[in-house]
Amino acid sequence: MTAAPQASRIAAIPQTIGFLLMDNFTLISLASAIEPLRMANQLAGRELYRWFTLSLEGAPVKASDGLQVTPDAATNVPLALDTVIVCGGVGPQRSVQRECVTWLQSQARQSRRLGAVCTGTWALARAGLLDGFEASVHWECLAAMQEAFPKVALTTRLFSIDRDRATSSGGTAPLDMMLTLISRDHGRELAAGISEMFVYDRVRNEQDQQRVPLKHVLGTTQPRLLEIVALMEANLEEPISLDELADYVNVSRRQLERLFQKNLHCSPSRYYLKLRLTRARQLLKQTAMSIIEVASACGFVSTPHFSKCYREYFGIPPRDERLGSSPVDLVPVSLGKEAAALLQSASYEPVIEPVSAALNALSEARGEPTYASVRLRI
Repeated sequence: MTAAPQASRIAAIPQTIGFLLMDNFTLISLASAIEPLRMANQLAGRELYRWFTLSLEGAPVKASDGLQVTPDAATNVPLALDTVIVCGGVGPQRSVQRECVTWLQSQARQSRRLGAVCTGTWALARAGLLDGFEASVHWECLAAMQEAFPKVALTTRLFSIDRDRATSSGGTAPLDMMLTLISRDHGRELAAGISEMFVYDRVRNEQDQQRVPLKHVLGTTQPRLLEIVALMEANLEEPISLDELADYVNVSRRQLERLFQKNLHCSPSRYYLKLRLTRARQLLKQTAMSIIEVASACGFVSTPHFSKCYREYFGIPPRDERLGSSPVDLVPVSLGKEAAALLQSASYEPVIEPVSAALNALSEARGEPTYASVRLRI
């Protein structure tokens, strides 16, 4: 087989993704993960991705909003999957069954890429498939997972891609994760085209954090600290001095320092700076305000001082943040074992599998003006 036909044949093989639906999964997270794949196919004018929804026995699965989804197949159907993504939601501790754990472990043994959205991360962790990996999960489940799975490097980032594991928090965060993966597979132009079609004006990256409510982290045990942080958040443009903050809540400056070090593991001034810089990043990415205006709105007396603090904290100057010049590593598509075997053998037994919804969606999209509008990189 010559190099050119082989490359053409590889390019023609779509990546196949199985979405395992857990009881009470969140529908918005599932849609946020699948819709970018559909649009990637439409804009490319061919099937780059195909997907199947799965449940343990093939029975309908109820989402957290009460709607039921009838899956394409049961997990015992031998689908030629490249990736498995677990879709979780409410009560993952109850919805992760032993059969689910066993099946996920079997997928890992077949060298399939594994992922999760919302609280689906719990299932992968319970199966021991995230030990030593960085992982993201919805903030509401974060504390419980840290306690239950100490070997998992949990993070508050919106999503994490660590080797062949891709995990994301809930809501629309799976959309950002999938756009990042699509960009790595097929280039930034395709990912940008998808975000335009979804009127999604800013694709968040792996460095973006979930906004975890401090009340969830501290509980009700530190009312004074919560009050101080609320004051900080309400006074970003004109920061309040630490002495004034201490006076507001009837503690000494030393007590204030101890409160922050004990509960937030940093000084109050450092925490205040973090709040101001995080707000600055939002303004840079989401508004047309000049860098000078952003600096002023976040309590910095000079632009050079703002730029210095910003670079030290985020590792990139405000100007580059505004231009969006942070690099995205482009990783070539890796084929699953089934696809590799197909290329190496002239005769093979095809896997009988249900028809993916991707084919119907692609057929319906042929009449759209955006069909095949993005030229893929070679």
